[in-house]
Amino acid sequence: MGRRLFKELERSYGFDEVAIVPGQVTINPELTSTKMTIGDLEFEIPIMASAMDGAVSPGFASYMHEMGGLGVLNAEGLYSRYDDPYSVLEEIISCPQESVTELLQKVYSEPIREELISQRVREIKNTGATCAISFTPQNTKRMSPAAVEAGADIIVVQSTVTTARHMSNSYRGLVFSELIDALKVPVIVGNCVTYEVALELMETGIDGLLVGVGPGAACTTREVVGVGVPQVTATLQCAAAREDYFRRTGRYVSVITDGGFRTGGDICKAMVSGADAVMLGTPFAQAEEAPGRGFNWGMANPHPELPRGTRISVGIKGSLKEILYGPTSKTDGTQNFVGALKVAMGMCGAYTIRDLHKAEMVIAPSIKTEGKYFQMSR
Repeated sequence: MGRRLFKELERSYGFDEVAIVPGQVTINPELTSTKMTIGDLEFEIPIMASAMDGAVSPGFASYMHEMGGLGVLNAEGLYSRYDDPYSVLEEIISCPQESVTELLQKVYSEPIREELISQRVREIKNTGATCAISFTPQNTKRMSPAAVEAGADIIVVQSTVTTARHMSNSYRGLVFSELIDALKVPVIVGNCVTYEVALELMETGIDGLLVGVGPGAACTTREVVGVGVPQVTATLQCAAAREDYFRRTGRYVSVITDGGFRTGGDICKAMVSGADAVMLGTPFAQAEEAPGRGFNWGMANPHPELPRGTRISVGIKGSLKEILYGPTSKTDGTQNFVGALKVAMGMCGAYTIRDLHKAEMVIAPSIKTEGKYFQMSR
């Protein structure tokens, strides 16, 4: 009798294991368009800043708008718990590493105040910026209407893993179709990593889907509970669901790869995998304008029983403009993300992000090491 397995395992791929194949036609990078849309809203660049307190404050959301992107504010973070969140940020930043998780659990135990959510929305809107604000599923139905009334343009419903069929002991959970109908603004939902869940979420009428479980630099979900799928494979799965849904309904849902990015090359690979946009946390926490001043921590970090994140020291690497547009003297791909994306689009003959989806990609585990002896020995 032959050897049998309890389960057959599929191979999954992350950014370091694949490479983009150049196109048969090339174009000048300045001819490319990096625009993205979410619902009926359009943005110059397909880059979003993650709803992490160390990365996005109301002020940083305004800076992202000035740069053509979108910053998402955490509606359940420090900005909605404290009149003066910046003094609490300072406390977190200066705390010794061995004590910081306990401190985070303590400061995030302060109750969320809905009037502060509305106040932060108005602060963002008063700068002329598009306001996107993030809630966990358990608080969305109760808290998001006030945010929209205050002027929020986009609601993000986000948890480590989100499905359209969540089971709980409550009488009636969050029904996305009803939420979308009530709010009348674009709704982005996440996170997921599989075709089936992505398709079910799209069927509810959402405008955007966040892809990724545990890839972020400040997240330890993969270590703590062992759950996650590498980002290239996860994006390919969810993009396949988007294409099938679009062919059947004529309605396009933006796929947003969330987390795991270090370089402009990673962003380009996400786009070729089928992403319409990317969401970054730690790279923006490294900006001079970021509220964390060189530190970042995940949204799951303050969990009272099972923290799944850690405060990390990421340093301050440059201004937001340098990170997004350069100019830069760094040769490691950690700045001028938009420039890298436009150059890759030119090499692939892609005028738009949708064109870039058609580029070929290969499995290439040696792509970052082949011929790089002197770079690796530095």
